[in-house]
Amino acid sequence: PLPEVLRARDGSYGSNMSEIPKRSAQNDMDADWSKGFCDKIKHMQRFFGFPPSGELTKDTLEVMRKPRCGLSDVEPFGDTVRWTNRILSYRIVGKRLPIPASQVRKVFRDAWKVWSNVTPIKFRKRGRREADIAISFYSGDHQDGTPFDGKQGILAHAFLPGIGIGGDVHFDAEEDWSTNSTGYNLFTVAVHEFGHAIGLAHSPDPGAVMYPVYNFEPNNTLELSFRDVNDVQHLYGKILNIQILNSPVRHSLV
Repeated sequence: PLPEVLRARDGSYGSNMSEIPKRSAQNDMDADWSKGFCDKIKHMQRFFGFPPSGELTKDTLEVMRKPRCGLSDVEPFGDTVRWTNRILSYRIVGKRLPIPASQVRKVFRDAWKVWSNVTPIKFRKRGRREADIAISFYSGDHQDGTPFDGKQGILAHAFLPGIGIGGDVHFDAEEDWSTNSTGYNLFTVAVHEFGHAIGLAHSPDPGAVMYPVYNFEPNNTLELSFRDVNDVQHLYGKILNIQILNSPVRHSLV
């Protein structure tokens, strides 16, 4: 049988073990399924810097059990997935918010500013009108093909830039969200997911905002790593205003 961490998530590694081939209906552990499973485990191990054994080692299982983003680490996004316009609109959809609406609005405004401080894109909040990016809190299966798994596990996911659901960001409403060091810090996760919404993939650098595993540090500021900045500027270019570039977003995390 599969280890508990896999069975609990219906074969999904970070909501993405769906990348692992489905078991054969004729033989639960046939050779093709086993090979595909091992290959995907190896890809994951390489991403996190583990020896690519294809086996569920202690280190492998440990990283699989950690709270994280629901997007894939295995499949690259490519460097052409980006918005063509430089002024993007967003709106907060629904009334099911885990903290007061005024705090949610501030968290999201500051999270967008982290990215607009290093690359020439701007983000405008809209009310009821349609927007490029819709931000929502959902529970369980919310009809987008990537259901949430309850407390812990997958915290949120986002979609690549594009029409329709493209660029949208979904947070798991079952999590204990907060604006400080209790529960899961909404600002920290929002900065990460907004990175996906503008086209960034996961980074294997544990110090990067785009690292897939939740890695909260209760400091006074959240800073992008060199790789985060380089990746987003590769998509949208560099910002020329040095005053903005050297001004970190002052968002308290404690």
